[in-house]
Amino acid sequence: MKYFNTEGQCNPDIHYMVNLDQRLKTIKERYIERGTYFIINRGRQYGKTTTLLLLADYLKTDYLVLFFDFQDLTTSVFQDESSFVKGIIRCFKGALEDYAVGSLDAKRKEEFLQILDGQYDMTEMFTRFSQICGMSKQPVILMIDEVDSASNNQVFIDFLALLRRYYLSRAKKPAFHSVVLAGVYDIKNLKLKMRPSEEQRYNSPWNIAAKFAMDMDFSAEQIAGMLRGYESDHQTGMPIEELAAELYRYTSGYPYLVSAICKTMDEELPEMQKFSDKRSIWTKEGIVEAVKIILKSKPPLFDSMTKQFDMYPDLRNMIEQILYQGRKIPFSPAEKSIDLGLMFGFLKDENGYVAVANRIFEMYLLDLFIAEEAVTSDMYFYSQGSKNQFITGNRLDMELVLAKFVEHFTDIYGDNDEKFIEAYGRKFFLLYLKPIINGTGNYYVEAQTRDAKRTDVIVDYLGEQLVVELKIWHGNEYNERGEKQLLEYLDYFRQEKGYMLSFNFNKKKTVGMKRIRIEDRTIVEAVV
Repeated sequence: MKYFNTEGQCNPDIHYMVNLDQRLKTIKERYIERGTYFIINRGRQYGKTTTLLLLADYLKTDYLVLFFDFQDLTTSVFQDESSFVKGIIRCFKGALEDYAVGSLDAKRKEEFLQILDGQYDMTEMFTRFSQICGMSKQPVILMIDEVDSASNNQVFIDFLALLRRYYLSRAKKPAFHSVVLAGVYDIKNLKLKMRPSEEQRYNSPWNIAAKFAMDMDFSAEQIAGMLRGYESDHQTGMPIEELAAELYRYTSGYPYLVSAICKTMDEELPEMQKFSDKRSIWTKEGIVEAVKIILKSKPPLFDSMTKQFDMYPDLRNMIEQILYQGRKIPFSPAEKSIDLGLMFGFLKDENGYVAVANRIFEMYLLDLFIAEEAVTSDMYFYSQGSKNQFITGNRLDMELVLAKFVEHFTDIYGDNDEKFIEAYGRKFFLLYLKPIINGTGNYYVEAQTRDAKRTDVIVDYLGEQLVVELKIWHGNEYNERGEKQLLEYLDYFRQEKGYMLSFNFNKKKTVGMKRIRIEDRTIVEAVV
């Protein structure tokens, strides 16, 4: 029986996965057939290894594909040139041994292995590679996975330099038809990985590489195709297109996150009493529950994110400003922190501005930032001490939450200036809300409405969605536009009541609660 896989490469024979045939076809036509050298650098668990392995199999009819992984090399291999050459030759021989189909018959394979025998330096190693490329009946493609495992080693820089030299001279002597490297770090940033304070970012000879511009995110259509495969086996009756769209809304197509949600729904939700059968699991409510489980489980992908923030505090500070303050940062990969965020898969370009890559990352990061600040936060302390009063009959009384927030916020921060409240007001509300719903509910910030003036927070508590608009008061006209947007969200979540929290700096304001009736909906507004 097939299953959803989140550990290592995926195999379409045993795993539910999206169909990558079109991606492989495009890579072959756009890169391989043109004889380009390129690197696939994407964030952790982005499907790089799966793509390489499937690509190697896809190309085997027309090419001699030699594939190996730099993680098979120990640290000692990179100590000097002699050790490095021995390690590479060992991998190269292993790749030849593994190649069991195509025009590489047993006799030719033995000839290639004999060519690689002996002790020699790196220059001679490439001479022997050239000899193999010249003797091969098929063009030779070299694929190396986890290439950034060799970070900041001079012997690896020398290896790249010789690859470049052979690429430039291949009209005169045989060379690899195409070279495909894969890793998180772009080759030009290898020194940056080890010593972020240095200015040696581009000290790399890998300037002959073609730009790999393919989108490796899953589309909603691709996700739907994977769900159809599962549905064919399990007959759940799920609304496939609707769930595929919802999975995409949470993940933006990040491969690991899509598979992780589906795996959790398939394997963990059946153990929960609230889900009586497969039909009840494969719903929007099931996705919400699976996301909560993933956020609590702290997978390695999240650990990697936290470590990168420790190494690059400017990247963390920028993301905090985006999430808490709605700051609009123009998108420019030339800026160091933005470039890093893109490389790690944390950030993306959204209409010319920097945005967090997906909703799940936002939820995790908000949880992380709030947990770190909760220790010293008065707002967190106040709500934690009286959180039981906000729950009535398993429902969250958001109106009471807002009323108490106004009361506590005014007591603690009422004397602060406008800039302070505008910068931190929304952070304090999220800190106040977190212990109230913690363990039972969750929330996320709606990216499409986040800016310096307003933010929509969607709270999910035991299957009920509550929409809270947080806004900085900028006059009646802007307020009316916010009310219209809030009504649209109420329609989407099928709610008759919505909530507003207004940080108003008008001296004539009236602090407290009021109700607004618009069409057939009620909006409860709290004014600070």
